[in-house]
Amino acid sequence: QVQLVESGGGLVQAGGSLRLSCAASGRTFSGYVVGWFRQAPGKEREFVATRSWSSGSTLYANSVKGRFTISRDNANNTVYLQMNSLKAEDTAVYYCAARRGSWYVGKEYDYWGQGTQVTVSS
Repeated sequence: QVQLVESGGGLVQAGGSLRLSCAASGRTFSGYVVGWFRQAPGKEREFVATRSWSSGSTLYANSVKGRFTISRDNANNTVYLQMNSLKAEDTAVYYCAARRGSWYVGKEYDYWGQGTQVTVSS
């Protein structure tokens, strides 16, 4: 069993930055793909970014490409989502998720965190 805990959300002005963290307990991220998703009020959960822990391969949604970066910290068993040039439309609850395997593109993850709120004021 893997428990995921997100942190780092908050209120920021448009154009600002935030860094979200996703820490795993119960086991390491080794052998997993870790993804970030978000859900705005009244909308479906959408893909933001994903990273293979083993290969380092990444994929981003077009809406965040060039502004967001997903990275890992081996020592702390943590995945980060650095968000720059934030826009009002980035406002959402952000979730991290983990799935066994070396690579995956989709929404069917094995484990999900509880989410962290990001609010961007315009």
